[in-house]
Amino acid sequence: MAPPTSETLTAERILEVTEEVLRRHGPAKATVVDVARALGVSHGSVYRHFRTKAALREAVTKRWLDRTSQTLARIAGTTDETAPEALRQWFGALFAAKRHKAGDDPELFATYSVLLADASRVVEEHVRELVGQLTDIVGRGVREGDFAAVDGDAAATARALFDATNRFHDPAYAREWEQPGIQDEFTAVVDLVLRGLRP
Repeated sequence: MAPPTSETLTAERILEVTEEVLRRHGPAKATVVDVARALGVSHGSVYRHFRTKAALREAVTKRWLDRTSQTLARIAGTTDETAPEALRQWFGALFAAKRHKAGDDPELFATYSVLLADASRVVEEHVRELVGQLTDIVGRGVREGDFAAVDGDAAATARALFDATNRFHDPAYAREWEQPGIQDEFTAVVDLVLRGLRP
């Protein structure tokens, strides 16, 4: 056990340490006791913030996904660029974030890939949020005359865009993200998507 700490135990601190423990031990071996030990507290202290191991894992997964969502929300919310420029930048930032996570910290990315499979509610909320951001961009593009939505439905169009670009953000494709030519392939798909949205 780490030496007891006088630092106030917060949910955020627990999540930070849980991420470190998951990186070190992986999802199969990491336990709440390991997290508590790293914090210098009893496992009961961790359970006061997160009622179950599953709740802790869901919270860590949500925190990880939220990092990407927050960056993308800023892009979706900007009015400094046209909707086509914002859409290109949004997809570029999503792809860059996923590649960064997979390439720079493969152990943690592998851990999160396992956790994502167990946290379907968190993943569904994340996807809903991302599609909502795309809906905002598409809706703005329709209002400004840059885009034509499928059957006039910005939300359905946004979902179709998200699904069409799946290869560049779904962790199942992570091995392809470092292949030669992947950036050109990504650019070609985004170019095609933007041409398809023209009125």
